[in-house]
Amino acid sequence: MVQLLIWFSVYTGIFLLGMFMMKAGFYTLSGHRLKHWLLRFTGTPWQGFLTGTVTTALMQSSSAVMVITVGLVSTGYLTFRQSIGIILGSNIGSTITTEIMTLHVGDNVIPLLFVGAILVFFGRYRPAYSIGMIMVGLASLFFAMNGFSQLSKPLAAYPIIDEWLKKTNNSPLAGIMIGIIFTAIIHSSAAMIGIAMGFLNEHLLTLPAGIAILLGANIGTCITGLLASIGSAYEAKLTAYTHLWFNVIGVIIFYFFIDPLAFVAGKLSNSPDVQLAHVSVLFNVICSLAALPFVRWIEAAILFFHGRRF
Repeated sequence: MVQLLIWFSVYTGIFLLGMFMMKAGFYTLSGHRLKHWLLRFTGTPWQGFLTGTVTTALMQSSSAVMVITVGLVSTGYLTFRQSIGIILGSNIGSTITTEIMTLHVGDNVIPLLFVGAILVFFGRYRPAYSIGMIMVGLASLFFAMNGFSQLSKPLAAYPIIDEWLKKTNNSPLAGIMIGIIFTAIIHSSAAMIGIAMGFLNEHLLTLPAGIAILLGANIGTCITGLLASIGSAYEAKLTAYTHLWFNVIGVIIFYFFIDPLAFVAGKLSNSPDVQLAHVSVLFNVICSLAALPFVRWIEAAILFFHGRRF
């Protein structure tokens, strides 16, 4: 059991390292243009929405975009209202990662890692180095995902893991809480979803249980923005609160539609991990597009509940 948990921790670390390398590669490739886009193309909620979607897709991390946004709001470069559009877009941009994770590259991961490593260590120019970082990061993700799948059955043989799986399969609320707690600890909703995909592929988790974990991960990822807002300006705290409330309300609403979501996903693909990735897209796109026309009202509600009394 201890050995399996050690390997599980190793694969989780490799996954997080891969996410970091991809994020660093994309950021190095774009230089400071991401911040420039956030500052320039957020004049309206729709512009902020599109900019948040694109920058998160490039950064491969909604948490990273949230930290940058909180920092820009804290320094006064962005207003609280501008940040709401970015938040809505970042939730959609983050679904690119879950879709990438479902790619099955097989033995091609070795050439991907080899070529990427050569570009990292011998690339003289920034584009080559950045592309190498992205390739090594991708290879790490695929390697970790394969590891999660291989470990899922041996782990499920132990009573404590088996009990956890049974509770998660029987109670969506248990799955949501697991998603929240684990994501808050490791600061990566993608890693939590990747672990769930590993159990799904071995048919140890049902799709509704995987969806519950995914919903919880969407709440757990808000902890990064909340931590970044500590000690920041008043409007920066409002930005972090908005991210949290938006995801919490979205999860509460979709809690009652877990089974319909599972039914729709089952029609879109036969592969359990792809089904979960598609649910992530559906959840975030529906929530963000539904909220986008009401940015002014969202701002008023957050100010009402968290605003200072003058």
